[in-house]
Amino acid sequence: MALGAEFDNIIINTDNYKHCHYALYPPGTEYISSYIESRGGDFPVTMFVGLQAFIRDYLMRPITLEDIDQAEYLAREQGMHFNRENWMGVLNDYDGYLPVEIEAVPEGTVLPARNVLVQLINTDPKYFWVTSFFETALLRAVWYPTTIGTISWLAKQVIKKALEQTSDHPEMLRHCLHDYGARGVSSQQSAALGGMAHLVNFNQSDTTPGILAAKKFYNAVSPSNSGPNSEHAGFTAWGRENEAAAMRNMLETYRDSGVVLLLTDTYDHENAVKNILGGELKEMIQNFPGLVGARPDSGDPVQVTADTTEWLMDSFGYEVNSKGYKVLPPYIRVVQGDGITLSSLRDIYVELERRGLAADNALFGMGGGLLQHCNRDTMNFGQKANAAKINGEWINIAKSPTGAGFKSSKAGRLALRMVDGEYETVLRDSIPAEENLLVPVFRNGKLLKKWDFTELIERSEQEVPEHYVADWLAPMIVGDGARAAGSVNGSAIHAQGVPVGA
Repeated sequence: MALGAEFDNIIINTDNYKHCHYALYPPGTEYISSYIESRGGDFPVTMFVGLQAFIRDYLMRPITLEDIDQAEYLAREQGMHFNRENWMGVLNDYDGYLPVEIEAVPEGTVLPARNVLVQLINTDPKYFWVTSFFETALLRAVWYPTTIGTISWLAKQVIKKALEQTSDHPEMLRHCLHDYGARGVSSQQSAALGGMAHLVNFNQSDTTPGILAAKKFYNAVSPSNSGPNSEHAGFTAWGRENEAAAMRNMLETYRDSGVVLLLTDTYDHENAVKNILGGELKEMIQNFPGLVGARPDSGDPVQVTADTTEWLMDSFGYEVNSKGYKVLPPYIRVVQGDGITLSSLRDIYVELERRGLAADNALFGMGGGLLQHCNRDTMNFGQKANAAKINGEWINIAKSPTGAGFKSSKAGRLALRMVDGEYETVLRDSIPAEENLLVPVFRNGKLLKKWDFTELIERSEQEVPEHYVADWLAPMIVGDGARAAGSVNGSAIHAQGVPVGA
């Protein structure tokens, strides 16, 4: 559903009660500073992304007289006070742009939770109230893409560890996780922001809005790859008795595409893998000029992925890589896109390793587990006021609720610095300005710093301390010589356990 231009009005892109807050500050209030952080939660780190998209889409669009009229009508219709004078002042004094300055961590940065990510302050004492007015839209614009970017980044660390331990091809890392989340999210905007965040970490996506967002807001060039995939509608239309014919048709139709993904769970997954792919269509697959993916789409993703890999090896053979793990021939792989979450992805790699199977036997897709299975509390995001200037005097302010210690906020204007390779949030006045890693990105309608998508990718791929991901990767760690009982040695190619040509 297209919402329409009226939903872009920043004055109504907020909680309705925000309209009454300007009168609740002490007399003589001149400036209000606030900041955004992840206060912990499910993940120990954050990969910051998405602020620039919000700035370009909302804050660089000036409010108009029509916007003010619309907002006043809506607020008063709901019985809410509306201060028209405030907004007419923004319109006349600043040509409709919010008089606020925003500074932030460079996008793509990965840093521990509980560090400042964004800090903002009004630039005109007349508009002290504006800092917190658009909290609703700003916080949403930060927490969602940053949470998705963090999920995707952590998945990348899981895949990286698996490739390091059992594969000879670490270079395939950015191609291992595909975004299938468009249908599983609540809106096209979510698909755009979440899909964009995922592309910082991987080059694979079918979420078109995410691809467009990366190009529109960060000048991304060819941020994604995809290829012919199948769906059950096309296969079931052939009838159960013609399942092999449906697959053959796809192999023939997209022979020159370089990749074809064949659904194998339309009816009987095991039969499709063993007797159709590994039997009736075996020679056709072996001669396919590219990659054929066997795509299970049902069942326990951990067992199904490993079982399918072994069934394919029974038919097509395998080689043994330098690390002692079995690998399918390069023309066929398992593509598991059902039931993938951070936890199940890690469990799959643990099971593959246990069976002596290399990580590069399988490629993955994530849908709801990537773009939808989260909320603001997943990483406990919050925007809180941290300083106020009242009657010419700065005071540090914070909340400290007795019933929820994690909600205690930071007091004072903040800075972010790095000490001995670790990020640290400190008071702004406690360090030299040149040590502050927060970068001014917006002021009074002007974009002060424009990040390119390549910069986001580069930052996200910088080395981080081991403790950032130690807990997530602990179940995957393989000790020296601790190979699965079923792993083999050598480098011959095998078919059904017998070397080819024997």
